Amino acid sequence: MLRSMCLTLLVASACAFSVQPSARTPLASRAAAARPAVVMGGNIREMRTRINSIKNTKKITQAMKLVAAAKVRRAQDAVLRSRPFTRELEKVLGGLIERLKDEPLDLPLLEERDTKTVLMVVVSGERGLCGGYNAQIIKKATARMAELEKQGIKIKLLCIGRKANVWFKRRERDIVNFIPTPASPSSEFASALSDDILNYFLSGEVDRVELVYSSFISMINSLPSVRTLVPLSPQGLETTGDEIFKLTTNNGKFGVEREKLSREAPMDFQADMLFEQEPAQLLNAILPLYINGQILRTVQESLASELAARMSAMQSATDNASELGKILTQKMNRARQAAVTQELLEIVAGANSVSG
Repeated sequence: MLRSMCLTLLVASACAFSVQPSARTPLASRAAAARPAVVMGGNIREMRTRINSIKNTKKITQAMKLVAAAKVRRAQDAVLRSRPFTRELEKVLGGLIERLKDEPLDLPLLEERDTKTVLMVVVSGERGLCGGYNAQIIKKATARMAELEKQGIKIKLLCIGRKANVWFKRRERDIVNFIPTPASPSSEFASALSDDILNYFLSGEVDRVELVYSSFISMINSLPSVRTLVPLSPQGLETTGDEIFKLTTNNGKFGVEREKLSREAPMDFQADMLFEQEPAQLLNAILPLYINGQILRTVQESLASELAARMSAMQSATDNASELGKILTQKMNRARQAAVTQELLEIVAGANSVSG
């Protein structure tokens, strides 16, 4: 009687804790299956502690993702607030270029020189935990530096962001200045950075200034890019339009909406309009404002790319934590089942010895 009751309990317990095999085993499951099996006993308590630790880590990664999303929205609002000024500046700048298109422009910011020294402005992040964002920027800057050095051009670096500064400082590169990446780029930050960059160019210390930054494409993709900031080209000042990215949510999932803006029509200056100053002097005064806007847009776009990369990385970490928690929970249940089975076998063995 006692023996049959124990065998019934043993079979029922084994059926209750059995796990059905799946047709497609996830990558994390295959990696976990390759690890040594967990033995029963004291390890059950250790596994329970580890599961709780993974749950806490999952909460942290979820919170970091939401914080990054909030920062993306703030950066997005800053871009939208700066659009009216940018539109008016493009109109005036386009009108002046149309007015002066038949005249030779002798302006310092348009002066082409023999390139002997290049100031490279590298925009990176302040922290990690953002996937391959910083590594891609550094790789792009390193490749561009090697290309210029093959031509016998000297390189000076201005690093925006701690990651790029630490990388190039360890390799003893010529870093003329380091500026931390602001959490929310402002026009004051862009103006100060523009003054610093233009001082190097106008003083003749460098012959060209290049920007290395990350061009925002989507929430899961960004493209490291290189562009020449100064000297400016009159043809390059004629903008071809703009594009604004807006972070949206749909059923708890983040997405991006693109809004393409057409090129602003140049302001129409009449042929007989009189200026207090010469149009060339006005253009010379407006060009620094144009450079300020380009720098601000570049830093904002790089920051949006970094935050989007951090959101994607934290989402992946959260998903991995969820799967790892499921795997460890299954292993803990199997260890508990093994302990129950062992106790039942001991009871059956004891009953046999008494009856025998």
